[in-house]
Amino acid sequence: MAIAVNENTFELQIVSAEGTLFSGPAHALAISGASGELGIRPQHSPLISKIKPGIASFVSDIKKEPSILYISGGMLEVQPDVVTVLADTVLHGEDIDQARAESARQMALENISRHQEGGLSFEQAQLELNKALAQLRAVELVGRLNRH
Repeated sequence: MAIAVNENTFELQIVSAEGTLFSGPAHALAISGASGELGIRPQHSPLISKIKPGIASFVSDIKKEPSILYISGGMLEVQPDVVTVLADTVLHGEDIDQARAESARQMALENISRHQEGGLSFEQAQLELNKALAQLRAVELVGRLNRH
């Protein structure tokens, strides 16, 4: 998950109901928006987007690897010099319990197989599966970065 960066920065705020996860200058942000993947850099055009469950990464120090996050959903506001992520839940990739995420994945798969497609329970099970898969992907990416 390489993010192209340069010396320029924007102010990045990543907050959830639990508190502020990050507040400071960043060179780039990659995040899953409602309409697809978004790459945010300094002086980006203003936008507001829903965030879908997935992986986000940001670069706060160009001499270090990007920080990897799991975000369960929320909202993103982008202004040329300030980017705000309002997340339902956000976790650092290294803080995710892999066994618990795998258990959630298994449970979601079982729930999907028990419900008919198109029902509310089926859609909820799909959402839970997507969240579990995103958490497992965050763990995988952090593992790769730590091996380098």
